[in-house]
Amino acid sequence: MSKIYRFLTEDDTSDFCHKVTLALSNGWELHGNPTYSFDHAAGKMRCGQAVTKEIEGEYTPGMKLGEQ
Repeated sequence: MSKIYRFLTEDDTSDFCHKVTLALSNGWELHGNPTYSFDHAAGKMRCGQAVTKEIEGEYTPGMKLGEQ
């Protein structure tokens, strides 16, 4: 078993909530609190949320984390 980590980001819209909800429905778990920051270049608020997941097998740097 291995524990893997992803950090999800998106503009502060419902798309961010949908991205996190999809990860949770695929077995990922929230890790820590969400973050918010103003992106000066884009002029928008950005959201971030770390998620983790236990997987069978060994982690390899080449794996596509979003497909786990």
